[in-house]
Order: sequence, then C-alpha cells, then structure tokens
Amino acid sequence: MTRTSSGDAAFDAWLLERGEPWLVTLLSVRPDVAVPPPLNGRVLCERLRLRASVQRAMDEADYFTLSVVEAFVIAGAVRARVSPDAAAEVLRATGLVVPEVGFAERVEWLRQRALLWGDDPDGAGTDSDPVESAPAVRLLAGVAECVPWRAGRLGSLREVAPMDAVPGLVASTDEAQRSILETLAHGSPVGSTRDADPRADADRPVPRLIEAGLLVRVDERTVELPHHVGQWLRGDAMVDPHAVAEPDGGAGRVPGQQQVDGAAAGEVADLLRECDALVTALGDAPLQGLRAGGVGVRELRRIAKHPGVAEERSALLLEVLVEAGLVGSQPATSGLVLEWAPTDAVDAWSRADMAHRWSVLARAWWLMPRRPWLVGARDRDGKPVVVLSDEVGQVSAPADRRVIVEAVAAGRGAGELDVQRWLLWRWPRLSRRFGGVVVRSVLAEARQLGVVASGVLSGLGVSAPGRVLLDDGDLTALARAVDGILPEPLDHVLVQADLTVVAPGPLMPELQEQMALVADVESAGAATVFRVTERSVLRALDAGWSAAQVHQLFERRSRTPVPQAMSYLVDDMARRHGRLRVGVGSAFVRCEDAALLSEILASSVADELGLRALAPTVAVSQAPLTEVLERLRTAGFSPAGEGVDGAIVDMRPRGTRVPPHRMPRRAAVGVLRVPPREQLEQVVRNVRAAAAEPGRVGASMSETLAMLQLAVGSRSRVTIGYVDAQGVAGVRTVDPVSVAGGQLEAVDASAGVVRRFPVHRISAVTVHDA
Repeated sequence: MTRTSSGDAAFDAWLLERGEPWLVTLLSVRPDVAVPPPLNGRVLCERLRLRASVQRAMDEADYFTLSVVEAFVIAGAVRARVSPDAAAEVLRATGLVVPEVGFAERVEWLRQRALLWGDDPDGAGTDSDPVESAPAVRLLAGVAECVPWRAGRLGSLREVAPMDAVPGLVASTDEAQRSILETLAHGSPVGSTRDADPRADADRPVPRLIEAGLLVRVDERTVELPHHVGQWLRGDAMVDPHAVAEPDGGAGRVPGQQQVDGAAAGEVADLLRECDALVTALGDAPLQGLRAGGVGVRELRRIAKHPGVAEERSALLLEVLVEAGLVGSQPATSGLVLEWAPTDAVDAWSRADMAHRWSVLARAWWLMPRRPWLVGARDRDGKPVVVLSDEVGQVSAPADRRVIVEAVAAGRGAGELDVQRWLLWRWPRLSRRFGGVVVRSVLAEARQLGVVASGVLSGLGVSAPGRVLLDDGDLTALARAVDGILPEPLDHVLVQADLTVVAPGPLMPELQEQMALVADVESAGAATVFRVTERSVLRALDAGWSAAQVHQLFERRSRTPVPQAMSYLVDDMARRHGRLRVGVGSAFVRCEDAALLSEILASSVADELGLRALAPTVAVSQAPLTEVLERLRTAGFSPAGEGVDGAIVDMRPRGTRVPPHRMPRRAAVGVLRVPPREQLEQVVRNVRAAAAEPGRVGASMSETLAMLQLAVGSRSRVTIGYVDAQGVAGVRTVDPVSVAGGQLEAVDASAGVVRRFPVHRISAVTVHDA
C-alpha cells in the first residue's frame, strides 16, 4: 500500500490547522474540490493535490503569476520552504522590473489556493495577511509542472533578443537557420545538437542563432527557442519576456459611437439579408449531405453562388441557421445521406422584425459549441473540413468566444494583435486556445454578427448587444439592445423612372414583404434597389393582388412620383393575367377567348405539354399544374392558377420545409459553479467534525488507489462507497477493469454495463474474497 510522503503529511497538517474562514475561501476559489463534499480532511487534502485539480487552478494564473512560480522553483521551493523575498530576488536578478504590490498579490493568490503553503506569520489557524511578514513557503507538488515553458528560462533572459528586435532578426536568417527556428516553433521548443557546445564552429547555424538571441543554450548539447520567438514564428502576438506587468491595450484613434453603431447596423442588415437569401435557395434546392457527414465543398459553393454570398461566410451563416433551428436535416430520397433545408420555424422568423430575427441568430452563434471558421482547413488526415460536420464541433468554443469578446469589452486592445497579446498574457496556460487564427476568426465572426465594430462593442454601456450576450441575456433583452443601434425602419421607398425602386434603409416588415412580392432585388447594401419586371408583377397577381392594389402600394409608399411606364406595365400585365386559367386535371387550361386558346394549341408548347382540346375554351394536359404554368409563361403567355371554385390561387412555390432540428451538441465547457458560501461553511464544519471523530476517517486517496489496483490485479469484486455529481451518496458492487487517469473503469455487477467512477468521489472500498 502506498504511503503518504513526508511532504504530503506536512501539507496536510498545515492545511487542517487553517481557520474556518480561510478554508471557506479556499473552497470558493477551488470549487472542484468541494463537489461532492469531502468526507474528511484527508480526502480534502488528497483532492487539493490531484494533478487535474492543480492544473485547473493554475489555468487561471496570468503571465506574472507563472513568472512568480518560476522564481519560486529556481529558489528551491519545490523541495523546501523558502522566503518569498528569495523568489523576488530571483526575478530582480534577471533585470525584470517587478512591482512590489503585484508580486505580493501573486504570492497571496497562490497561497489562497493552497498552491503555495507554509507557516502563518502570526501563528497557525489565523487569517492575517501572510505576505507582510514573509513566512517561509513551499510550492504544492505539481504546481511547478504547470509552467508552460522551461522553469529555468529566467536565468537566460539577458541573452534573449528583445521583443521589438525579433521580427528583424528572424527576417535576416538564412534558409538553414530559419528551418531550425520553424522546427522548434511548431514542435518542442527544446532541441538537442552538438552545436550547442560553446566550442562549436561559430559560423554554424545554431551558434549564430544563439549569438543573435533567437536561441538559448541550455547546456552543451541542448538549445531552447525563447517563448516569444516561437510566438512570432507561429504568427501570434508576442508576450514580452522582459516584462511581467499587464500589457497595455495599444494606441489608436478611438472611434465615435455613431461610427461604431453605423458599421454594426450595416453588418446586421447584411446578415439578415444573406440569411434570407440562403433560406430561399435552400428551399428551392436543399443541400445534399455527404455519407461521412456534413456538406461537401461543391454543394456549399452551389448554394452560396445563387444568392451571391462568399463561401466562407456561407459556412458561418449555415452553421448559425442550423444552431438556431431555422435550417434542419432529414433523410434524402436515397436514404443514405441527409439533406438540409429550411425548417417549419423559418417562416415565422422571416416575418418578425429585424431586432428579433437578429437576436435569434446572435444567441445561436454565442452558444454553439462549434467553430465555423474551421471549414476549409485541413484535418489530421489532410482532408478539408466541411460545413456541418463533426470536425467543426468544439466544446470549448462558447467559453473561448466569451473570453475574447470580454477582452474587447474591457478595452484590452485596439486591434486583433493587441487583444491576442493580452489574452496570451492573461491565460498563458491556455495559449493554444487563443492562437492568432482563433482570435482573428472569432473577432471576424463577432463583426459579421454586429457584436463588435471598429475594435469595440457596438451599442452603449450595459445595453450593448455584446454586453447583453456576456450577461447571458434572453432574446427580449438582446432584441432591445440591438434595436438601439438599428436605424428606424422606413415606411417609404423611392420609385425611379427606369422601373427601379430604392429603399434608402431597412423597411418595415410589412413593406419589406410587399416589396419582395412585387419586385426583385437588384442590389443590396445600405440601400436596397428593387426592379419591377413583368415576372415580378405576375408574381403579385398570382398571389391574389389586383392591379389596383399594386398601384395603391406605389402611390402610398413612394416619396417620388410614380412614372407612367410603371402604371402601364402593371395595367398591361393585369389585362393579360388570368384570361388563361390552368387547373388540376392533371391540369386543365381554360380561356374565355377561344382565339387565344387556339393560338396556344397551335404553338410548340402544346406539343410539349400534350395539350388536348375538350371544347373551344377548354384543354387538358397530363403534365403537373406547376409545369403547365411555367411552360406557358416561358412561351410568352400569362396564365393564372385556378382553384376548384374558379378563383385565382397563389401558386408561388413555398420551398422545401423540414421539421425543426438542431445540431447534436456535446456539453459546452463552462465555468465551474461555486457553491453558496453557506454550503461551503457547512463542508468545512463537516471536515472538522470528521477530524474530531477518528471513527469517521476514511481511506486516503493513495490507499483507495492501492486497493483498487490490487482488486484489478487479482480480478476481485469490490463494493465502493460513491458520491455522484449531485452530491448523492450510494453503494455499488463492481468488477474493476482498470484504474488510470484518476478514473476507475469497472463492470457494474447489477446492470452488466461498464461504468467509470472518478476516484476522488469514491469514499470507501471493500475488496471481496476472490
């Protein structure tokens, strides 16, 4: 059975002597050790030492804090207690400017989380400031391993190229030198070479790079690429290794709020217009999926070409529309793949006002555990990632999106590099999640959604749409926020002499729907240009409008005189429309003008449709009704659809619709919820009560692991006491299979299924006789 080390025993004794308020604070800043509630002090100490818990706590450390940890490592705090002054001296010896207050705050930050531990300055169990008297302290096991660079790099800072000199020095390297730098930048930053020896030929690539400060000599056979040089080579922002203070936000002109909101409003209008165009295109011709999942490049290109949307932007819009439940999938006719089309929910969404429609899309983007910007990139097998595929999924995407937008909201940068530099300083252990491509792509998406414009949040203060997203506001709050940056919808248009109609801004929903019926969009942007054509007028007449209603629309809504040519066009189409009626026979053609029907029967279209006269004014066809209508119109006639009651019916195609459907999503990564203080106080009281009753003390984590490993080796059945994620205690009898990564994998004897149990949730183990 594994024994507790002397260091662990000393830590346990130190921790359990802390006062109740201190322990409550500890549980509040490291909540993962409080859920489920530890049964006793030994379990609490074991959880605090767990590698996963230590890493979770250190994920919150900024660059300054990690530099302080590095200084403690160099000062010897891994194996023995040292004074914080000794660590501060290590930092000062490197030439770094170390703010005294900032250093003391970082020491307290580490100690508050029991990552740095040692005697209280005023005696055990007190809660006074532990920094003022500079007690001897020691790093908790595993903390040193959390520094994402070699802990000894502080000693070589004077030999490293300054941050502002790196671009020029890299540019001056030759091919051999650049190859070495690129290899280390995209792999391990530490490399082995005989040229690291100080006696090596000074003209060799490695010695020249060492001389330039682009490589650091670790020993006679090892070199290391400085952290900031690797960042530059990877296209990331650089964090200055010669400074530990928080980087400033960068200089630049602060845009006016009117300029910001104007740019955001334009993005919102473009977003909604292009989503409408994609929905229409999908209704006419659904996307055909791939057997492997997702939608192929050719299909994406086809659906984007019709409305004129860029492929990259189409990928984002499709992902958002699917997440919002406005586009969904159903089995294709072949049954082997899925086809993607608008859902039944899209019609109500299309009729809503701009603010509501945007809020639905923005919230879907904010919460979706997917990275649309990955579409087109290469996966591990070298194949392009396709839209709506599993490869686009990323459970950490919502959390990363939040952190990046929060940085913009807090004014951490005037540009993408400034934002990334701050993120890399604030979250250095998560640097892989905030690479240059990630930050640029998320900010680009935020701009396309109208959340960010000109490097700041759109909107004012707490009512900014981005701020409402950060505050987890609902759809109503989001719609109210974006409504504040959108221009008032217009109730008028401008009819031109060339039969175009200009909407100088966003139109009221009712007017927008009417204009989409009687005219075709010719160009879109800040102002939308519609064109009235014979086909568009026929579309309105097919929908049941009369010529008088079309005239009335333009007369009431146009701020400019309606040209005679517009009136003539409408009247001419109205005279021709409906003289010819087509109904279901399969289809029949009826016309009060026998001469007109004779003209049709004599034309080539009659042969194409197989028209056969039944009477001077009636003919029938076996072709479908919609085909008869379309072919007659193509031949230059103006038929109208007729219902069983003889009235004109709206024959406009509605497009394909599928039941509402959302992308299957994995649980998003979020911030661990901190239990209420009252609950934490009760946990501390229970731990202390267990210490006062020796009979209640259970096995330590190491003992639990030893017993489980013994059971695995002997294939013995065990009964475990187990507390689930909701804090409910229970007992299970299982057959252990393996113990690895802090998890017990075992076959549940009662259900016959394999289950996994986090070892830190196991409170007791009883091994049955084999």
